[in-house]
Amino acid sequence: MRKIATVLILLMVMSVALTAAEPDFQEMLRKIDDMGNFADSDFYAEYTLTSQKPGEPVAVTKAQMFRRDRNEQFVFIILEPQEDSGKGYLKVDDNVWIYDPQSRAFNHSSLKEEIQNTDTKNSDLTSSSLAEDYTVTRSAEGTLGAFPVWILELTARNNEVSYAKIIIWVHKASSLILKEEDYSVSNRLLRTVAYSSYMKVGDKFLPGVITQVDNVAIGERTIVQMANPSVAVIPNDRFTKSFLERASN
Repeated sequence: MRKIATVLILLMVMSVALTAAEPDFQEMLRKIDDMGNFADSDFYAEYTLTSQKPGEPVAVTKAQMFRRDRNEQFVFIILEPQEDSGKGYLKVDDNVWIYDPQSRAFNHSSLKEEIQNTDTKNSDLTSSSLAEDYTVTRSAEGTLGAFPVWILELTARNNEVSYAKIIIWVHKASSLILKEEDYSVSNRLLRTVAYSSYMKVGDKFLPGVITQVDNVAIGERTIVQMANPSVAVIPNDRFTKSFLERASN
């Protein structure tokens, strides 16, 4: 009986030790957010979105992004294709607006809106708020290729986010997200995302290449590439409707 009791005590101690070794996953989400957000500077980059759909020619969208995370503002302006040049997205406070240069009108949009009929949403290119919007409901250790990862299941805390549930594969050493799966409220897999490279911008890290695979429309995917990032100060007028109107002329 003493041997059994000793074994049970050892198992309990080991269990407590393993539990203690497990990281604080909500803190991990905060770290992920912080690595990609710019609280103390502005952020600018150029993006190329390459959309591939079965039976259709490859569609390429080129755009400029202006972000001011401390005010939760962003502007996204289409440069190419020519027929959509000047089309833009603007976030001011809690409102997202889309500007149509043809009608010269603003229409209300949302962070859930797809950009140029691609697999990319406005929320993919804005500041990260995983710790605020999601709760870690399940965790496991694993590998992705040769990389040791934490596999975290996140459940949405509100209905403002683009996906009700996401699963992320987080590199253990760097806390960078390597893979993501996005799910609907009914637990249907909608999209799979691979983050194949990161770029250091100032003291932050942002995905340099993202591949988004549509799991509903089979065969569709979008490749997002970032170039020429900068943390230089952006003029205040960039974050206004009048700037979008002027930029389209």
